[in-house]
Amino acid sequence: MTSGVTTPTTTRVIHNPVLPGFHPDPSILRVGEDYYLATSTFEWYPGVRLHHSRDLVHWRPLGGILTERRLLDLTGVGDSCGVWAPCLSYAHGRFHLVYTDVASFASGYWDPQNYVVTAPDVTGPWSDPVPVHAHGFDPSLFHDDDGSTWLLAMRADWRPGRDSFGGIEIQRYDPVAGRLVGPPRLIFEGTTAGVTEGPHLYRRDGWYYLLTAEGGTSWEHQATVARSRSLFGPYRPDPAGPLISSYGRPELRLQKAGHGSLVETGDGRWYLAHLTGRPYTPLGNCVLGRETALQPVEWTADGWPRVRGGVPADVVAAPDLPPAPWPAEPATDHFDAPTLGPAWSTLRRPATPDWVDLAARPSHLRIVGGQSPVGRHRPSLVARRVTDPRCALSTVLEFRPETFRQLAGITGYYNSRNWHYAYVSLDDAGEPVLEVLSCDSGRRTAYPEATVRLGRRARIGLRVVFDGPALRFSYDLGDGWRPLSPVLDATILSDEHAARAVDGEPTGWGFTGAFAGLWVQDIGADGGYADFDSATWHTGAAVD
Repeated sequence: MTSGVTTPTTTRVIHNPVLPGFHPDPSILRVGEDYYLATSTFEWYPGVRLHHSRDLVHWRPLGGILTERRLLDLTGVGDSCGVWAPCLSYAHGRFHLVYTDVASFASGYWDPQNYVVTAPDVTGPWSDPVPVHAHGFDPSLFHDDDGSTWLLAMRADWRPGRDSFGGIEIQRYDPVAGRLVGPPRLIFEGTTAGVTEGPHLYRRDGWYYLLTAEGGTSWEHQATVARSRSLFGPYRPDPAGPLISSYGRPELRLQKAGHGSLVETGDGRWYLAHLTGRPYTPLGNCVLGRETALQPVEWTADGWPRVRGGVPADVVAAPDLPPAPWPAEPATDHFDAPTLGPAWSTLRRPATPDWVDLAARPSHLRIVGGQSPVGRHRPSLVARRVTDPRCALSTVLEFRPETFRQLAGITGYYNSRNWHYAYVSLDDAGEPVLEVLSCDSGRRTAYPEATVRLGRRARIGLRVVFDGPALRFSYDLGDGWRPLSPVLDATILSDEHAARAVDGEPTGWGFTGAFAGLWVQDIGADGGYADFDSATWHTGAAVD
């Protein structure tokens, strides 16, 4: 694939995507010299993943904002439901986060409940969530120059025969009282691209600028700018067309460009943080999910923001800020810390000590077994995002299953219907075995030819390798790595593969990207657990 082209004007550059792997719907914020990116997390904890930078080049993960059930309860949530499109802002000495918890999207309904939380520092403590309306999703807060605060969101319309994306709605929010006041108003119905969502509002030189996402989140995705002299409109779209899009340019490396937010640097430069995807083949499956990229924005003489060429570029000029690199993440996690590091996420439930135990055995992660691979209430999966077409996760597992209902191992995971799994369990004779199982759109496939009998061994090395469209498992019994599985299809772990529609209505959407993780099941609830001695992340040339 070829690249969008820009000519950097400084010696330092930004390489896109700045947040590789599953980091969609970026909300970018500057507070003083600090820049923050908040991204969607859907059914994964911690909710709303947060990154920090001082120069827009180097980014470090801070973990997530919604870290406990007090702030977010994902029990039973469906695949690709949960936290959609957060917006992080700062006003009146506090950080504000507004987000949607989507309960469903079947038959034209979403059930999107929006919440607001605040904190004195971006790392918390965060207030109890304040529920606001459930009119639609993708909320944002706009803090106007007069001190007023406004809630924006797309307006969902459930009625058959109507456009389910009914436009952008605004309503005043009282942050002191924690409630909406006055009537909601429809201020923008979108362009002919349709699917108008993801609103962010800005004020500059007497204009209100409304940035929205349009065209859906796949190949036709785009970011649209409209402006008005009045807060309530009318908003007129930029006559030059979308601010950014990859549509019609399948040769570009960065596809799906759209859904973004703007930030102004301290010296008056502007950047767009936007969603993007990297298919392995032109318009093919995006195993890495939807990622975050940055593009410089220039303002025209008549006051429109523009991205050069209107397309995403792989390499762009960095702002003239002092370089601020962060220490590199250690390749191996020895599980010596009292809590999981920011690279890890957990599925549908927060990492509480009752099932993620870092104290019971020093330098080990003990995972208490949860539900089956399709269980949505008590799964026990600790995983990290796949961030490179070529990468691997390896671990050392100690596990003594007592029944065939207890399993532990390593997985390449997308959602409850699409995964590959190498696990230790018991056979019918009660002997430990290492096996491989795949699930493709809910259909399971076993590979009996890959079975390894372990005898009395309780300690085993396991590895999952992502090699572009291929996925492989291997194992180590102390005498070196050996292949375990046939070459498996990694592309089933993608948004495109997960999406399903019936009569034009989505019954399954894919928004999350692939994970590599440590998975334990105790399907009979007999108290089984597994210990992981370490976990090592390999990328690029470091992969075997």
